[in-house]
Amino acid sequence: MCTKSAANLASILAALLSAAPALGADLPRGRGAPPAPLYAPPPPAFVWTGFYAGVQGGWGFADFQGGSGQALVASANGGLVGLGGGYNYQLAPNFLLGAEADFSFAWIGNESAPLWGVAARGNTDDLLTIRGRAGYVMDRTLIFAAAGFAGSRNAVSVAGLGFNGYQSSFQPGWTIGAGVEYMIMPRVSAKAEYLYTSTGSDTYFAGTPFQTYSGVDMSTVRGGVNFHF
Repeated sequence: MCTKSAANLASILAALLSAAPALGADLPRGRGAPPAPLYAPPPPAFVWTGFYAGVQGGWGFADFQGGSGQALVASANGGLVGLGGGYNYQLAPNFLLGAEADFSFAWIGNESAPLWGVAARGNTDDLLTIRGRAGYVMDRTLIFAAAGFAGSRNAVSVAGLGFNGYQSSFQPGWTIGAGVEYMIMPRVSAKAEYLYTSTGSDTYFAGTPFQTYSGVDMSTVRGGVNFHF
């Protein structure tokens, strides 16, 4: 009896041992790291769409044109610094439309050589532009052209022959320019641009022997930094 029981126990153990590999194959295995992809897609191109605001500064060169067509004050120059902002809309991967406005404090001026004992001085103190922009996009680089409204606060002073006068006026006009902007960080861009502005003539010292007309033609070279939202 004992011999038979021992034989049965040996048969059961043999069956269990022979089934162990099959059972082990069916057990859940621990998850390892996924295999590395054979191809990593490039990061998406930068999109320029959105609002932005920033600071800017540069240098301006101006001529104060008299009513006779001669320069009342020529070769005025000086610095300017200000704030600006706008909105870009990227129509397609390589094309962009937008609108921008900026205001700058300016120190652009010069004094004419005395003529018959009379000297004139012209100054541009403020510059405002509101422009439409169109650009060509190459990922983080934007090449753009801009045109629209410009206005400047100009001042003219005349001294000589017993007369000493000063008068300022805000004169509206137009502007056109172009530039380049580059995204140096995900939300920060740097730009450089050229603008030509022409503001219409106004009358200074009306009713006096020194009555004159003056408009201002100005070129500015500016750089700036924009923060994108």
